Amino acid sequence: MRRLFWLGVGVATGVALTKKAKETARAATPAGLAGNLGEAMRELAGAIGSFGADVRAGMVEREEELSDVVEQRSGVGPVARHALGARDDRRRPSRPADARARRAGS
Repeated sequence: MRRLFWLGVGVATGVALTKKAKETARAATPAGLAGNLGEAMRELAGAIGSFGADVRAGMVEREEELSDVVEQRSGVGPVARHALGARDDRRRPSRPADARARRAGS
């Protein structure tokens, strides 16, 4: 019975080591290296995209906080500021020729 047990342990160990050796050998081939590099690049791209989304969400939250502070201190809401003729810095000319014409006319 002991011999059969140790034979089973030896066979299981041999199968596990053979599988691990094949995986290591495949990872060392050019195709395996390219696969590992591709996976790493996908993870990096996902992390960068997540970081960008977090930054944009933080910017929106901070803009809302600042708008609330301006509204509290001045008593004028964002809709009223726009109606009073406040300049909208986010608007840009659609074509370079429009920008040149505006500069020449000013």
